[in-house]
Amino acid sequence: MKNVTDSFVSLGDWPYAGSFAFNTDILATNPINLSVVLGVLIFFGKGVLSDLLDNRKQKILSSIRNSEELRAKAIEQLEKARARLRKVEIEADKFRVNGYSEIEREKGNLINSTYENLQRLENYKNEAIQFEQQRTINQVRQRVFQQALQEALETLNSCLNSELHLRTISANIVMLGVMKEITD
Repeated sequence: MKNVTDSFVSLGDWPYAGSFAFNTDILATNPINLSVVLGVLIFFGKGVLSDLLDNRKQKILSSIRNSEELRAKAIEQLEKARARLRKVEIEADKFRVNGYSEIEREKGNLINSTYENLQRLENYKNEAIQFEQQRTINQVRQRVFQQALQEALETLNSCLNSELHLRTISANIVMLGVMKEITD
């Protein structure tokens, strides 16, 4: 521990650098040791360094080749996707056009069927009106005929004797039978 504290104490004894100068003493700067160490490093490190650089170069080249292959595959897939997109767009346009024409066709069919239904309903309405008119006319005829017959009978009953009365009734019965056959 004393050596450590002595080294700090001795730092205070160092002279301050006043100016910058080269040390030309060969033994003090130790260039021989440095050149030997550098020579050994260059001699033995050259192979290791060249191997490292060659490995790195090979990795970079293989990465570039892989990247080029991936790029080529990506371009190929992109072209295929674009072709599929164009095909799908064409089909979508066809469906859109066919869809619009189908909608128009269905619209026309719906309008036609609605018109036909309206015509049918109009015919049913007209037939019902004619039936009711005919029935009403027949009812009015029957009432008028019954009233006329009643008035005629009342007139005959008041004016006629019993023999004439019986002949008139027989004639009227025959006429009623004929009229009934006509109306049926």
